[in-house]
Amino acid sequence: MSTRIRVLIAKPGLDGHDRGAKVLARALRDAGMEVIYTGIRRTPEEIVEAAIQEDVDLIGLSILSGAHKKLCQKILNLLKEKGADIPVFLGGIIPEEDIPELKEMGIIEIFTPGASLKEIVEKVEDIAMERKV
Repeated sequence: MSTRIRVLIAKPGLDGHDRGAKVLARALRDAGMEVIYTGIRRTPEEIVEAAIQEDVDLIGLSILSGAHKKLCQKILNLLKEKGADIPVFLGGIIPEEDIPELKEMGIIEIFTPGASLKEIVEKVEDIAMERKV
């Protein structure tokens, strides 16, 4: 690809545990992507605004708080309202029974504990390349 993949990594809600998000941000950077990390405790509005301003290819959310359905739906709704066609992937403590509903609402990929950094990086690259073709 001639342009670098741009990914926004965000921690929505009140969850303050950011080690996984930082490790992922570094792995994506090491794979040649440009990563914008918003930090912890961001509102859906802040995340969507940053994604649009930074012209990212994907948004990655890290949620460990249990509020994943509500936060993801709010972010997806805001993206739609703003006319921003930016795919969103999710990582964190996500119960298996919630995955079908999250995918149905529009989350493009979900990574649960045990997913390797290699797997995540490859999937992010695949999603971005499909969209840039």
